[in-house]
Amino acid sequence: MKFLPSILSVLAALTFSSAAADKPNIILVFIDDMGWEDFSCFGNKDVETENIDRLAAEGLRFESFYVNSPICSPSRVAVSTGQFPARWGITSYLAHRELNDERGMAQWLDPEAPMLARFLKEDGYATGHFGKWHMGGQRDVDDAPFITEYGFDESLTNFEGMGPRVLAWCYTPDESIPPRKHFGDAENLPGATTWIDRSKVTEAFVTAAIPFIKKAQKDEKPFYINLWPDDVHGPCYPPLDRWGDGSLRAKYLGVLKTMDEQLGVLFDVIRDDEALRENTIILMCSDNGPAQGAGSAGLFRGYKTHLYEGGIRSPLVVWGPGFVPDEKAGTVNTESVFSAVDLVASVLEFVGVELPEGVELDGEALAETMLGKSTASRQAPLFFRRPPDRNAFYGVDELPDLSMISGKWKFLAEFDGSDPELYDLEVDKSETNNLAAGNPELVERLTKELLAWNRSMPQDKGATYREPKKKKGKGK
Repeated sequence: MKFLPSILSVLAALTFSSAAADKPNIILVFIDDMGWEDFSCFGNKDVETENIDRLAAEGLRFESFYVNSPICSPSRVAVSTGQFPARWGITSYLAHRELNDERGMAQWLDPEAPMLARFLKEDGYATGHFGKWHMGGQRDVDDAPFITEYGFDESLTNFEGMGPRVLAWCYTPDESIPPRKHFGDAENLPGATTWIDRSKVTEAFVTAAIPFIKKAQKDEKPFYINLWPDDVHGPCYPPLDRWGDGSLRAKYLGVLKTMDEQLGVLFDVIRDDEALRENTIILMCSDNGPAQGAGSAGLFRGYKTHLYEGGIRSPLVVWGPGFVPDEKAGTVNTESVFSAVDLVASVLEFVGVELPEGVELDGEALAETMLGKSTASRQAPLFFRRPPDRNAFYGVDELPDLSMISGKWKFLAEFDGSDPELYDLEVDKSETNNLAAGNPELVERLTKELLAWNRSMPQDKGATYREPKKKKGKGK
């Protein structure tokens, strides 16, 4: 019976492979610097995002979804870990070492952080990251962990991550202006580099993701993919025939339209394969609000870097014909309030993966809501801290330091609780009528909750750091 252990091993492997193959595939599309209103299915009248709109028409739209920071790096930490990004010392965009230190921030995300990708990989998933990373490895930070150290089998990134990358040549319609390299110094970071046209960076990520999907199918493994475009973040360099009048808005719309077409190639691969179509969920949102003059947050106040709704409310599209009830296809959920940290807990609940002992998330499991089978909202408040270097930005001289959402109430204040702002989001989504003066007891309670949460988090230097005036309105 010497052959018995090997037979048992084979049978166990086959059983695991079969069980893993039945798991749903997950694709997270995390767009960069896009406003709440920028998909045409959310109200954009200037350009049609027809491929994304088709997903929405076959799936779900959520209008009260939030990301957990108004700026890129911490927002990406939240959607990767299911925890508030302040827990990991990343509260603004990661830059060079000196600036990270000046703002009291980590140099990169601790690889020991709980990672959705790692949890899924340990459950038998093939895991790939294709796109912007920006959680470590940029500028002169050349000793950060590689993306594959966070639970990914394969990666392709841009100038803000460690590992294989694509870097961009930026072209203009004026042939007298030579093309320029965007963040050319990133060529010195570890990992193979390929130079391509800036307008084709998203295409490169899609092109890398498709064979990864095909290989996972061949290996009978479910897959989890981050497809994180560097679009529609500036500098905006659309194809030369989409520059319009050359204004920031025109170029932005050209980039948005092109990105939609490039993502559509991946969407068609999934939709045209019956096995993939019936067993794949696509989640799509933005990492934060729009840059001023580029995208649009619609009726919402503020932009990226702001704790007002325009900086943190994101459009969310969920597609999955095999999982979303037929009668819910094409519907809009206006009432369920949840966020990116909740997506992590919800995906884990959906695929049936339990957290390791001792790991706790800030997110709540709302898989039924995510799939249109419930309208439940997150029960605990959402808390936010502004980037330490963004006390003033986009013409606002003094931005609130902290904010929270509790039920219908949006509350903002300074680090010491002063200058309270209170808005009823059910009737005042644009945050125009500050009700703080007329609700002293509510303000007192929310102030205590908000300040207690902030004290419970590792501190950055936002209370003392002040960006020089000459830099206001600039930066990442």
